[in-house]
Formats: sequence, structure tokens, C-alpha cells
Amino acid sequence: MLDINKTLPSARTLAENCAVRIPGESAGYRKARTDLLAEEIELRRHIERVAEMRRALPPGAEVKNYRFIGENGPTDLQGLFGDKQSLVVYTYMFGPQREKPCPMCTSLLSSWAGEARDIMQNVALAVTARSPIERLVAFKQQRGWRDLPLYSDPSEELSRDFNALGPNGEEWPGLHVFTRRDGTLRHFWSGEMDGSTSDPGQDPRGAPDLMPLWTVLDCTPEGRKPDWYPKLDYGR
Repeated sequence: MLDINKTLPSARTLAENCAVRIPGESAGYRKARTDLLAEEIELRRHIERVAEMRRALPPGAEVKNYRFIGENGPTDLQGLFGDKQSLVVYTYMFGPQREKPCPMCTSLLSSWAGEARDIMQNVALAVTARSPIERLVAFKQQRGWRDLPLYSDPSEELSRDFNALGPNGEEWPGLHVFTRRDGTLRHFWSGEMDGSTSDPGQDPRGAPDLMPLWTVLDCTPEGRKPDWYPKLDYGR
């Protein structure tokens, strides 16, 4: 694995050489901002190191050819790949017992809906949920998710096997990546950060965060409010 710390200039050097300045800033602000910039550069490099480690994972377990119902009828995991060799699956908290889907999942998917066509230029993308496909399509149309592919998991096999459905019917969101190489379907990677891996005072979440909402708020003085979550509707 490439050790970028040995091949790249120090983050501190890059930060100190950065010529960006803001009109009217104080010397104290510039010093603090340069210190922060060095940490931001280190964060970027750490994200790259983690992504490289992820790409270097050995082959995962073989998986069954799960069955789904899509907007065009029955299909299977193999069919979700289309002409791609990698498939990203998000398990959506929208089971038949819910009156409405999870607001957090919906916020995430609303941002992904605008990126779906770009993502699918590189890999296949699918959103699975346990509700009937008619219900999923109706909500998709209500939200204006034109390009986001939704699939029902009527047997609940994938939901159970990949920790989206607990023994007492509780639902959990998840991001999973599968590969198809030489006709063999394998699990490649899943997000595994949950309540057991969360830090004190923080909501369970993965890294990097999949929700642009939090990325934007993290850049503000207010940051993430610990008692605020997205809603499905804010009225007019």
C-alpha cells in the first residue's frame, strides 16, 4: 500500500504555502485557519488511505441470487447489476409496518436522487425496501426521484442476511457493495458502524458520512444539532 506520508509534502507545508486570504481577516484568524487547513489536508489524505484499504479487501463471501420486484417486474441480484461489475445497494427503512418511511433515509436518498445517473455511469445502484413495489413507486413519484431505482424485497432474505431487519422486526439502514466477477456474485463491503462503534455524544454514523446534509452543516458555526433530524415535510 502506498504510504502517502512518505511521498507527499507535509500537510503543514501545504497549508502554510496556501495563498488564499479573506479581506479583513485578523492575524489570529489566519493562524487558526492555517492550523485548521493542515488538519483538513490530513483528513483528506486519511480518507484516501481508508479508500485504498477498502479497495484492497480480499474477495468477500459468495452470496445467493436474491429475488426482488422492481418497477418493471420480478428480477434478481444478478439483474440489478445490469452491464456493471459492481453494485451499490442501500437498504431503506420503509417496511410495510411503517405509515411513512424513515425521514433520515429519505433525506439521504433525496440527495442521491440527483446523483443517481452519475453514479450509474460507473457502478450499478439499487435501493431495496420491504414494502410492496407499488408503495415504493408511489412515494418515489411523490418525492420526484426520477432516476433512483427502487426494488421491493418481498422475501426479506436480503434484509435479514444483511442486518436491515432485526429479530423483533426492527429496521436498520445499510449500505452494501456487491461484485460480479466471472459470473460469481460476492459481497465486497458493507458499512459496519452502528451503536456499538459510536463515540460518546454522537449519533451512530459511518465515515465518511454519506449525507451531504451533515457535510454542509459541519462547515458552519452551529454544526450538527444533537436534537435535530430531517423531516419528511416542512410545510409550505
